[in-house]
Amino acid sequence: MDALSPDLLFFACAVAALGGLVKGMVGFAMPMVMISGLSSVISPEVALAWLILPTLVTNLWQALRQGVRAAAGSVRRFRWFLMAGFVVMVASAQLVQFLPRPVMLLLIGVPITLYAGMTLMGRPLRLPRPPGRSTELGIGALAGFFGGVSGVWGPPTVALLVALDTEKTDQMRVQGVIYGAGAVVLVGAHLASGVLNAATLPVSAALVLPGVLGIWAGFRIQDRIDQTTFRQLTLFVLLVAGLNLVRRGLFAV
Repeated sequence: MDALSPDLLFFACAVAALGGLVKGMVGFAMPMVMISGLSSVISPEVALAWLILPTLVTNLWQALRQGVRAAAGSVRRFRWFLMAGFVVMVASAQLVQFLPRPVMLLLIGVPITLYAGMTLMGRPLRLPRPPGRSTELGIGALAGFFGGVSGVWGPPTVALLVALDTEKTDQMRVQGVIYGAGAVVLVGAHLASGVLNAATLPVSAALVLPGVLGIWAGFRIQDRIDQTTFRQLTLFVLLVAGLNLVRRGLFAV
């Protein structure tokens, strides 16, 4: 277990706040920002444990921002994606204890880098319009796999929502619903896997407040400023984060 010092806790709080800020602006990326930032100073499995509760709380706020009825409608619309993602997430969460550290870093970093780089170059992922049930199930399973091993399932979800031409407010809410439901499953899965335990749970709880403050600030910005500019900035941050994870995976010591 990585030793927790005041400096490390302060750094973790800053990373959680930054992740919340980005999430509040564009609806996703908090786990990616946190896993990238935290794993630069602690092991990836501990970083994963620390991000779980802040991710859960901020996703629930995002999902319920327009009320329970709107959130329930989003669950019905994306039920196949959710079911496939949750089944695969529970299974893949058990791999965390057995994956070598470089493999885990690369599993997270390579998809993030490809997604952010291709989108910034004007070549986003293309899906059938609209995607059928099999496509939803496949993307849900892929998102669930990455969610289980890393807490990151944003890029496949965003790709699906973009393919459906989802309106901005709906996209923010749907992401909150999907990620929030996934975060609930992730808590249970990693209580079972041992990643979330008596040592990591208190730190994860301590990071909830900075995460909430970050997403509150992000929501205020997102409500007032055009989302496109901030999405491009987020993609750039994700690209840098992904490249850092790939570097650490290739040259892990």
